[in-house]
Amino acid sequence: MSRLGHLIKTLDSNWSYFKFDFKKRLNLLDPLQILPYFGFGTADQVFLKGRVLEQKGITGTGEHDSLWQNLKRMYRRFESDEVPGAVVAVKFQGAYQQVRADHEGFFETTLRPARQPGVDSLWHPAEMELVQPRHPAQPQPVVVTGQVLIPQARAQFGVISDIDDTVVETAATNWLKMARIVLFSNAYSRLPFEGVSQFYQALQAGKDGNHNPIFYVSSSPWNLYDLLVDFFQIHDIPLGPLLLQDYGFEPEQLLYTNHREHKLKQIKRILLTYSHLSFILIGDSGQQDPEIYREVVHQYPGRIAAIYIRDVTLSRREQEIKVIAEGLGRHGVEMLLVKDTQPAFQHAAARGFIN
Repeated sequence: MSRLGHLIKTLDSNWSYFKFDFKKRLNLLDPLQILPYFGFGTADQVFLKGRVLEQKGITGTGEHDSLWQNLKRMYRRFESDEVPGAVVAVKFQGAYQQVRADHEGFFETTLRPARQPGVDSLWHPAEMELVQPRHPAQPQPVVVTGQVLIPQARAQFGVISDIDDTVVETAATNWLKMARIVLFSNAYSRLPFEGVSQFYQALQAGKDGNHNPIFYVSSSPWNLYDLLVDFFQIHDIPLGPLLLQDYGFEPEQLLYTNHREHKLKQIKRILLTYSHLSFILIGDSGQQDPEIYREVVHQYPGRIAAIYIRDVTLSRREQEIKVIAEGLGRHGVEMLLVKDTQPAFQHAAARGFIN
């Protein structure tokens, strides 16, 4: 499988470069754009990520858009034309670096700020400029401003949350229902679970209004990034870095979709970045969140303040999660299986996490 995986990944990479060069020679390229993803880090080190694409032609989402309009937008998200090997200059607080994108247009870099970011804000701007290639029909440089989250020194804790079936109903365990929800809905028609907005706002504020950081770790593809950001903004859910998944080809498997490995890797990355903070974990019972969070507790003792699991599977998983919760209780970590947000709200208030 490894040899076949390497071959497929090589062919996929070569095809990306061939397709881009072919369109460039025939002047078929659409205008180029940089899509900046939310970065995060500390005053000493920040992580930034983005993607260089041809413009997708996705117009603004409307509250009363038809199913057909939603489907067209979703098609354009997944039919995106990446710019392989693009070179992007990234600037943040006096630090500068040029980074080359991979064959899917993704780029990622780590910067060490030369100046200390302001202490009164949770978010800080980062500039990204496309150095190569230049589009002949775009004489002006392609420049965008991304945002980097740096928690304030007085933060009480951090929050790491799943998205699908935790914040918004997705029916991730039912492929047909999930496909219908994802393909035919938009940021307005997809509604968060009741109380999510208020609960997450309360967690971000903490007991003393300290603006605790919230991170969203999900196996949703990066193609849905703009939709998810719009969804959070429309429904007043606090923004935070989204650590999504690239469903690309990997040598060890034909299509990389390892939910558990992805989430564990990203959660560990957050915990290592903010070694001084404890974290609240929020997920659902539909997939492997309880098992993943149990492993996090075992690997990082003393770092997890509480775990909230939304029950989306009714009685099917209840006994399994009860056993996991009892085991975690012996490690001093409470895991609550809740059918709605209210019990989590009450528990968080009783433990002094929120006001």
